[in-house]
Amino acid sequence: MTRHGADEHRRDFEIPGRDDEHVVLAWAAVTDVGRRRQANEDSLIVRPPVFAVADGMGGHAAGDRASAAAVNRLSALADREEVDRTHVGEALTLAARDIDELAEHLPLGAGTTVTGAVLDLSADDPAFVVFNVGDSRVYSFLGNDLAQVTHDHSVVQELVDAGLLAAADAESHPESNVVTRALGFREVPRPDYWRVPIRAGLRLLICSDGLTKELPAERLRLHLAARLSAIETAGSLVDAALAAGGRDNVTVIVIDVLEAPDRVEGSAYNEGSTGARG
Repeated sequence: MTRHGADEHRRDFEIPGRDDEHVVLAWAAVTDVGRRRQANEDSLIVRPPVFAVADGMGGHAAGDRASAAAVNRLSALADREEVDRTHVGEALTLAARDIDELAEHLPLGAGTTVTGAVLDLSADDPAFVVFNVGDSRVYSFLGNDLAQVTHDHSVVQELVDAGLLAAADAESHPESNVVTRALGFREVPRPDYWRVPIRAGLRLLICSDGLTKELPAERLRLHLAARLSAIETAGSLVDAALAAGGRDNVTVIVIDVLEAPDRVEGSAYNEGSTGARG
């Protein structure tokens, strides 16, 4: 398990070119090996403007190294004033190449899912640029409403999308752990992107599937709606996942927007995907 960055109770970010306008964030990350695994193959980064979770695959050593490769490459974007989807895509492409190199002599290969959000204050409307490869997830919570921002890249999600499987039956399906996109396995990275407008009161939840396979969406909503601090919320979500079975590694990042400029109301929207190797 690799971690970049520390929790923050409050950090002020100035908006470039706008006098007296700023965004104030708090965030926290918690991870646990779970009840049944011997090692934690998740990795994470909480170094602005980058927040992400990677869930490694390929066995004990390979999965851990693959997820580390993803957050290590993303860490090169930390502390930059401007980061956009192009920078994220380039970092993920480099991570995929790193993973392919380390897995060259592994019979089962190695890979990782990765999902996260980049703080973008350079546009007219400040936003989080959300990205995803695989079945880890990002959720937004605003008011009292929880919305899944990302779309799973998995066999069961394709069955649900095609109307061949009910969403309620997805987690119990025998292929619920099979992903259709990942970093590694000699695949070209194909991340999807969304923009989530920043609003005061917005909470982002970034998590590995060790959380979402244990807790339904309504349980996630109730934890976020309790309005505990970011660190308390992240800890309570991990504890709940462990109490529900803890069948996998569990990693949670909670980001709170404490203050933000008033803007026209908006919701997350899809910016598409890319499959190009740079």
